[in-house]
Order: sequence, then structure tokens, then C-alpha cells
Amino acid sequence: MAEETVDYSLANPDTLTKYKVAAGISQTVLKAVTGWCVEGANIVEVCEKGDKLLEEEVAKVYKGKKIAKGIAHPTTVSPSSYITPYTPLKTDEEEAATVLKPGEVIKIQLGAQIDGFGAILCDSIIIPSEKNEDDKLPGRQADLLLATHYANELLLRLMIPPGLVPTGTEEEQKKAAAQKPPTQAKITQLLEKVVKSFDCNLVESTTCWLFERNEIEAKKKIILAPGEGVRGEGIPEIGEVWGVEMGVSLGSGKVKTLSNRPTLHRRTTTTYGLKRPSSRATLSEIVKKFGTFPFSLRQLEDERSAKVGVVECVRGGVVRQYEVVGDKDNEPVARLFTTIALTKNGLTRLSGPPSPDLEQYKTDKKITDEEVLKILERPIGKPPGTKSKNKKKKKKPAKKVAAEAEEDEEGESSDEE
Repeated sequence: MAEETVDYSLANPDTLTKYKVAAGISQTVLKAVTGWCVEGANIVEVCEKGDKLLEEEVAKVYKGKKIAKGIAHPTTVSPSSYITPYTPLKTDEEEAATVLKPGEVIKIQLGAQIDGFGAILCDSIIIPSEKNEDDKLPGRQADLLLATHYANELLLRLMIPPGLVPTGTEEEQKKAAAQKPPTQAKITQLLEKVVKSFDCNLVESTTCWLFERNEIEAKKKIILAPGEGVRGEGIPEIGEVWGVEMGVSLGSGKVKTLSNRPTLHRRTTTTYGLKRPSSRATLSEIVKKFGTFPFSLRQLEDERSAKVGVVECVRGGVVRQYEVVGDKDNEPVARLFTTIALTKNGLTRLSGPPSPDLEQYKTDKKITDEEVLKILERPIGKPPGTKSKNKKKKKKPAKKVAAEAEEDEEGESSDEE
């Protein structure tokens, strides 16, 4: 079949299957990496082990088929006040010695891709500290994680086209379907109500992107708490896959570029005649191994020559470098990232952070805004296999995909509220 005639949209069941297989791998690896993140663990070593496991898991699927597959996002472990994904290099000795500290809020991000369909996820965890003898997170740490969790849940519900998932009486359903989708300004306003309930702030210019095949930054984007002169474009629609990001800070949420060397890069669609042989060799390896997905310089064959070769690639615009960004006040930041599919049945979480055990968090703060609470009660998808209004007795389909099972649980908890 000619390349042009293949339907890569969600209308083709193969597309969703590939997303789900990639998502299952991402979930498996996230669970393993989370287990390795303990006090004293070396960040570079954790990232390398995560990438190795991603490659091993990807190698097990679609064997013998001529399908490109690999890493959609390298394993990154970002310390407390870091906002962007962080993955130090072994050849930068000082950074390579960075270890995890107890009580630190870290962000783990990674992803697999099958045939160009990437499923990326990010979770925030607190490195266990001996102070938490009763396994409960005290005070501000609890506030931060709760604010991020509820803001993320609210954002996911605001991504669903109005009236898509039936709730309430027939009249209420008609009214919901007639509503316009919330504007990006309205989305930010509602999310701010959530995070301010916990005395936190949204991270400036947190961005959600439309995903397409081989592209994790397609034509549409939603920008939360936009910085000056920044604006998003477009609204989510049925048939789309999105990468949904949530960033929350215990500080002001304002950002600053850190002095660390950018080690995360991504090939662009720009063409440019590279002059140096080392640059051409580096670009050739990038194209072969990663396509247009993000990668870390430590994943290239020779890290030292990659550091040299990538300079002209960045200058010529054929490779983009991700600056290392942190919280302006050096306060802890939590981030979550979920890859979602919007279908006629609502929202499917393809890959994302596991549901937290809310019993762990000790805080006296809570959300009181009626509009926000009402949105949080909405289910995110139609119950599987039921067209009637009897939502309580839904049976989980016996599907093997881990992300599916997790999504079903989410749907049930929403329906029961």
C-alpha cells in the first residue's frame, strides 16, 4: 500500500491500537523508574536504566514488521524546582553526580512510540523521607500534589467537547451540547481557582499540544497561564490525540532559564547544509535513531562528539534545543503529563500518571468553588458497552492494555461521586 493512502487518523482502528501499545509500554517503564527513584539514587543512572527498559519493551512488540518504533521521549528525572524535563550527561561531571534527596518533589517523564504514534507521560513523586513515618505527606508537599492532581483532573474534563459525555437529565444534556467550548482564558481562570485553593500557582506558559504521527507539537496548542505575548491556538475536537500537561508551583509560578547545558533536543523540519563532518554525522544518527522525537545527547553513540556535532545543527536550525527552565523563586514544582484520545465516547487516557492515593495527603485546604466541583464530578467517558442510563453496573472489558484498565477505574470513580 502506498504511503499516501494510509489513514493515520483515529478513524483507523490500527492507529488507536498502536497508541495503546505504546502507552502500555510507557506505563510499565514509569512504574519501574518510580521504584528506582529513592534517596541517593543517581539521576543519570536512573535515566539510562529507564531508556534501556523502554528499548527492551518496545523490541517485544510488532516483531518482524516494518514499523518504526522506539522512544517518544527519553527518561528524564527533574529535581524539585526544575520545570522542564532534565537529563544530565555523564561527560558533565558535576551534573552527572546529581543524586535524589529525601523530601524532594521530582518529575519523571518518558514515552514510547509505535509507527510514529507517541504516548508520553509524566508523574510527580516525593522522594521518601524518614520524617514521614506514618506514610502521610505533611503540609505544603501535600498541598502541591493535591493542587496538581485536581487541576489535572479539571483540565482533562475541560478538554472534552461540550455535551459529548451525557450527564444529567435530558434537558441538561441538551443545554450542555449547545454550549461553546471554554476559551483558553476561561480554562486558565478555572484552573487558578483549583490551585489557589491549595495556596499554589500555575506554572507560567504550561502548554498542551495536539499530537499527530511523528509530531508531538502539531498545529494546535493550549497555553495555561500564558506569559507576555504568548497565546494558544485552537480547541480540542473529536478524533484528536493530545499531550496534556499540568504544572503547579509552590512559588509564584514564574519561570527562569537555568545555567545548565541543554541536553534535550529534537529534530526540526528545517533543512540546512551542514559544513562540518562531525555535525553531519551527528544529524545522520539523530534522524536514524529518533526521527522527530525528543532525545538526550547521552543516547547518541559518542556523547562527547555529539556535544560538538550538535552545536552547528542547533545554529542551523535543523535541531532544536530545549532550554533548562526552573521556578523563578526556586520553589518546588509538580508536573503531570497525560496522552489522551478524544473519541465519540469521550476521553480515553492512553498514558498518564497513576491515580494517587489521596489518603496519603494531610492538609486542611480544600476546593470550595461550586463551578469547579461540578465539573470535577463529570465522567470523562461513556461507560463501556452500555447505551442505557444504567451506569452503575458497568463491567470492565477484559482488555490487556494497562492504560485502558486505569481509564476504566477513573470513569467509575467519577460516576460514583
